[in-house]
Amino acid sequence: MGETSTTVDGDLLLKNFFAEVSEVERDNEVMRILSCFKLNPFEYLNLPFDASPEDVKKQYRKLSLMVHPDKCKHPQAKEAFAALAKAQQLLLDQNERDYLLSQVTSAKEELRAKRKKQLKKDTASKIKSLVEEGKHEQPYEQSEEFQQELKMKVRELLTEQEWRRRKMQMRISEEEGRLKRDEEEQKEMSKRKREHEEEWEGTREQRVSSWRDFMKGGKKNKKGEIRPPKLKTEDPNKSYVQRPVKRG
Repeated sequence: MGETSTTVDGDLLLKNFFAEVSEVERDNEVMRILSCFKLNPFEYLNLPFDASPEDVKKQYRKLSLMVHPDKCKHPQAKEAFAALAKAQQLLLDQNERDYLLSQVTSAKEELRAKRKKQLKKDTASKIKSLVEEGKHEQPYEQSEEFQQELKMKVRELLTEQEWRRRKMQMRISEEEGRLKRDEEEQKEMSKRKREHEEEWEGTREQRVSSWRDFMKGGKKNKKGEIRPPKLKTEDPNKSYVQRPVKRG
């Protein structure tokens, strides 16, 4: 019963909040969403990297109502609304969430290594840091400065990963295209070979008939044909014998 009452109170507060939201604030939110870094869904929902799935759902509900095309007159409200829905989908997908958080962890490690290197070079900064932070790095990592650096570093790492993914996809596409061309060329060669064999087989009877006619005609001399003189091999002194000529 108490939980139901709390939910009703929360819905009422949310309703009252949106009743007070001006059109300008709605437009500003649309512009904020559309200007977010496209590869980081945390930015779309304006959430920290340690936000829980429950936080994601609550924030999506709040922002989606704020920029809903039925309530917001901004011409790109529909686009902003779709971007929020996509961001929530990614952050509630365990694989996508794990991938994003792995990039956040890598970004933190790089920033910590960079800070450690800087402090070693500057003794005064190191002493000041130890005094202000109580010999711990955690307060610094909760500062606005660190969060902004982390945000930019995550952008950098996500961009690098996306570029690698696109390059890999490009290589895969090129390889698939090459294999497809080779397959098409092989099919064309097989087609030509088959057509040639069919054409050769189709003219077989004609070729056989022509050869038979040639063999038959080759044994008889045509009328009026001039024949070469016969060689007389038994007479070593004469190369040929002239045929007698009839005289009138």
